[in-house]
Amino acid sequence: MTHANLLGPEPTHLPERAEAEAAMDSGTDPAEVAAEYPDFSEAWAALADKSFEAGETVAAYAYARTGYHRGLDQLRRAGWKGFGPVPWSHRPNQGFLRALAVLAKAAGRIGETEEYERCTKFLVDSDPAAAEANGLS
Repeated sequence: MTHANLLGPEPTHLPERAEAEAAMDSGTDPAEVAAEYPDFSEAWAALADKSFEAGETVAAYAYARTGYHRGLDQLRRAGWKGFGPVPWSHRPNQGFLRALAVLAKAAGRIGETEEYERCTKFLVDSDPAAAEANGLS
């Protein structure tokens, strides 16, 4: 049995996106998935990861910021009030959380220290497992 924080908000779970997730799982280019499903953070996060790993920091930052903002919109529609858990274990949340992680890393790489710190704190506050899974713990 898991003991929830009785004083805090319930975890927010973004809705399932079966078609978009299936496209990503089948190996469809994330750019094609983002074009088909422009509000699907997982595709933007994949583009951000790929760009970051290739040393294309500005492109990674832009892709990550897009995925982050698309995810924020969805979190708000799901009842999130600007704070509280966003569990990494729920796959639909992972795109938003991955985008947030790459946004932090890219900000750090370009010397945007305040943005790096804000995004890293946001990621840890959302779910420490997300920070760990994305190398920011």
